[in-house]
Amino acid sequence: MTDRRPLLRALYDAAVAAAHPNVVLAPHLRPTPRGRVICLAAGKGAGAMAAAAERHYLDALGLAPERLVGIATTRHGYGVPTRRIRVVEAGHPVPDEAGLKGAADTLALAGEAGPDDLLLVLLTGGGSANWIAPVEGISFAQKQAVNKALLRSGAPIGEMNVVRKHLSRIKGGRLARAGRNAAEIVTLAISDVPHDDPSAIASGPTVPDPTTLADARAIVAKYKLDIDDAVRRALDEPANESAKPDDAAFARASFELIARPKQSLDAAVKLAHESGYETIDLGADLEGEAREVAADHARLALQARAQGKRVAILSGGELTVTVRGNGRGGPNQEYALALASLLKDTVGIAALAGDTDGADGGAGHPTDPAGALIDAATFAKMKALGLEPQAYLDNNDATTFFEATADLLQPGPTLTNVNDIRVILVD
Repeated sequence: MTDRRPLLRALYDAAVAAAHPNVVLAPHLRPTPRGRVICLAAGKGAGAMAAAAERHYLDALGLAPERLVGIATTRHGYGVPTRRIRVVEAGHPVPDEAGLKGAADTLALAGEAGPDDLLLVLLTGGGSANWIAPVEGISFAQKQAVNKALLRSGAPIGEMNVVRKHLSRIKGGRLARAGRNAAEIVTLAISDVPHDDPSAIASGPTVPDPTTLADARAIVAKYKLDIDDAVRRALDEPANESAKPDDAAFARASFELIARPKQSLDAAVKLAHESGYETIDLGADLEGEAREVAADHARLALQARAQGKRVAILSGGELTVTVRGNGRGGPNQEYALALASLLKDTVGIAALAGDTDGADGGAGHPTDPAGALIDAATFAKMKALGLEPQAYLDNNDATTFFEATADLLQPGPTLTNVNDIRVILVD
């Protein structure tokens, strides 16, 4: 049987490359303003975006160095060397003190923007956790606890961000309020959310927010989140309502998507087709419980194999895991583990599921796995080691399982984030 792992990894790498800041940012950057360029970046690609902006303004346009300032807050291990824009490495998925300080400094620098300055905001996924600025009456520890509860609840990212936005001084359009004196506020974003909703990317710090405090309270109730009384009071406080479209902060603000999940999925689909596979593109916006989506995709794969087809089944989006056990893992690893359980007696099928940012769940370390691969070698190791996938699923412990089979996908920090890429190859 031909080893399909090199092709699976090439498909993943093609998806990542299509969304890298070095490729997608420069064509969208604005001309030099009369005053300064104030660059404020957040998310897993923030450091790479800041470095690309520096090359554009300092090298390509010859901007005087003193006219470029900024702060880029990114995940630990995702920083890159920069010249003028300070890089802050902060916690993700659970915020930390570095993110708290980075957000405070970001708000302060936005407030310094004058009528000749361009406020350039660069966003990628992860910005919600990197920029942490609790509303009045909420402690940092209480905000951390809310994030942990949301992460364990199984709520999709959009619902998590509704709650986050209403407990923040920077999300939900509030960064635009802080920088409202700038000549122009330009936000360039790499989307990591299904349907590319601007108000959901990094929780929409520079765009109007269509959600309300009542929506946030409903999500808390829906998932029976265990939250502090101070958090409940904050979600009842009218002053914590997010910025709406008629807010003056948006009078000179614009928002542009420079990369989106579909572009990356299209790149992988193209390579799969060029590699001789009939392609089934399930779309870039899939959501749902990881193991349930895996069951649907396993049925498609088995059907294609029964029909003698050579097929690549590809999808994007962001799946979720409702945590019931105390193991380690993330949505992509859980998806792959569910596939392993369902396809363990099948030959001629190989699969990869990975987060394009290089980290799938985990403890917030740059060495966290991005996902996992499975094929006939995985099934053989399962039998040889006596591993039962369902037992690991029951404990949400996909990382331990794939450590044993040596099937973890570990590309390291990719410096971008356009959600997940999943591929099943049927030969």
